[in-house]
Amino acid sequence: MLAAPGLDLPGPWMNAAGSLGFAPDPRGPVSMEQFGVFVTNPISLRARRASRPPRLLTFPGGALLHTGHPNPGLAAVIKRHAAAWARAPLPIIVHLLSAKPADLRKAILRIEGLENVTAIEIGLEAGMERNEVGEILHAVQGELPVILQIPLPFTPELIEEAMEAEVAAISLGAPRGALPGTDGRLVSGRLYGAAIFPLALEAVRLLSKLKVPVIAAGGIEVRAQGEAMLAAGAMGVQVDVGLWKANQLIG
Repeated sequence: MLAAPGLDLPGPWMNAAGSLGFAPDPRGPVSMEQFGVFVTNPISLRARRASRPPRLLTFPGGALLHTGHPNPGLAAVIKRHAAAWARAPLPIIVHLLSAKPADLRKAILRIEGLENVTAIEIGLEAGMERNEVGEILHAVQGELPVILQIPLPFTPELIEEAMEAEVAAISLGAPRGALPGTDGRLVSGRLYGAAIFPLALEAVRLLSKLKVPVIAAGGIEVRAQGEAMLAAGAMGVQVDVGLWKANQLIG
């Protein structure tokens, strides 16, 4: 059993938010038996539409994804999936998109008490200031342990703020970049793929050296890369692009 303050992981492997839907699907192409925890798709308090148009642009070593994090909103997700969370064979981490502290507080209160939800992961937007993060962390304090997902590359100030707030762990979010679209206009979005792995592994090494509980992610496509993250000090490993490429990545 792996542990951070307030957070227990039955096993180190898990999917990353946005990779496998809102609830485990035993009939899906990816075996749930390989995971210790299931992480939901990103959820906002209110419904969000997809970006128009959503974009997927490839580059050597990865892909840029611009979607707008579409989702039906927290109330609809709970109505549709809370029963599946309760009967799931592995614990659930609910991933919430960062928002106004008051909205996040409302979301936390709705999630607390749901059966088999073991933690909440808060996905920060790129470029957030330390005081904004502090307000968010104050709003989400409650009964469930909080994982703060910080996009790569991160600043030391954000790590300091997270540790002062005693979050259960830091998870690594996708870095942002830009590519020219088919019309020549620049498209900004989240970056995934093998090119991200060295950056993520170095982040894990540095955070582990500082004794920060870290859940690794970024460019993991084969089991050996996840094991390298664990050897560098990660308490857990989230897989995104590897699940899209091969359904038995860590089996």
